[in-house]
Amino acid sequence: MKNKVQRIKKLVKAAIGKELLIKPDIICTKERFGSEYGGWDVITMSINIHSIVYSFGVGEDASFDTALIDKFNLTIHAFDPTPKSIEWVKRRAFSNRFVMHEYGIAAFDGDVSFNPPENPDQVSYTLLDRPSTKAKAIIVPVKRLSTIMKELEHDQIDILKMDVEGAEYDVIQDISKSSIRPRQILVEFHHRFPGVGIKRSKESIAKLRSIGYKLFSVSATNEEFCFICNSS
Repeated sequence: MKNKVQRIKKLVKAAIGKELLIKPDIICTKERFGSEYGGWDVITMSINIHSIVYSFGVGEDASFDTALIDKFNLTIHAFDPTPKSIEWVKRRAFSNRFVMHEYGIAAFDGDVSFNPPENPDQVSYTLLDRPSTKAKAIIVPVKRLSTIMKELEHDQIDILKMDVEGAEYDVIQDISKSSIRPRQILVEFHHRFPGVGIKRSKESIAKLRSIGYKLFSVSATNEEFCFICNSS
């Protein structure tokens, strides 16, 4: 059932993503890590055991994280405040290099109302408006990227992965106003969500390009985009 749901979501993403036809800025050697559903492309040239990786949005697929750990023996800082994801992680025997943080990312520090998915079999909550499930919303903690880095005592991020159900737009804007420049940003845009739209994703892509990022990979669904900082 889970695989069927994932296939349907992929078809829906591809149909909507046809409106967002953006080609990579550069052609480079990259490697795929993770499952077909939860995997991402990474430029591995400078990745090693000391690399700092933040993975926002675990859900119920940590294949990207575990693949990076297996290859480089690095530490993954994973973040997800949704109860279903937290319980899923607790039931698995992850390496001690997979460090789970039970809060999310936003453009502010505090608590936020998280709206559950319409399909109870799915795991992803969103801070965006979702009237059909608003009555079942939960309150979860979120933090700015700068706050998280300060608390974890990191002055640089090598890979920032975000699958955060619509929060990515404000987070990218927040990053652009700061001095933080993760070497690689892997982000899923949620323009398929009601009230978001293609225009907002295009604006975020343009914003990343304007602060020195080059697009090196785009998924077939036109939702997953991978960027590298031009100064890296």
